[in-house]
Amino acid sequence: VIDFTHFVIGDVSNRQRMNRVFEAFEPDLVFHAAAYKHVPLMESNPYEAVNVNIFGTRILSDLAVEYRVEKFVMVSTDKAVNPTNVMGATKRTAEIYVQSLAQKKGTNTQFITTRFGNVLGSNGSVIPLFKKQIETGGPITLTDKRITRYFMTIPEACNLVLEAGAMGQGGEI
Repeated sequence: VIDFTHFVIGDVSNRQRMNRVFEAFEPDLVFHAAAYKHVPLMESNPYEAVNVNIFGTRILSDLAVEYRVEKFVMVSTDKAVNPTNVMGATKRTAEIYVQSLAQKKGTNTQFITTRFGNVLGSNGSVIPLFKKQIETGGPITLTDKRITRYFMTIPEACNLVLEAGAMGQGGEI
């Protein structure tokens, strides 16, 4: 029986470690979900957001090209659309870099990006905050009165990533 799934712990911003992982496993498919996504923490720690969200993505996507990975699926965020905070800006920068690789001549790797909004029950979800605000009699704080929030469950989010990997042909967000 061949095991096609390998779980490895490592820092995506450590190029040597990531190179050893690619060298050892020679992946055909990479799902890149490593990121700092907590908005207030990234506002306080912009260096870490840049290091992991931008440089970590650059390292992984460059290695994907070098090791001729068939597909690279990057998990991003709706906050990358016209970013107004450090986290959104770092994820948008990472998206732009990955898209540039998708357009580079001689690149065989197909780069696909998925953007999430609010995933119910995930770390950093706004739901616990809303719940606490409701329990204490409100009000519920919103970024903007015109805001519309979309929610999905963890299984829906997982399916989105898998479907993007299956259907994507490269360059899509």
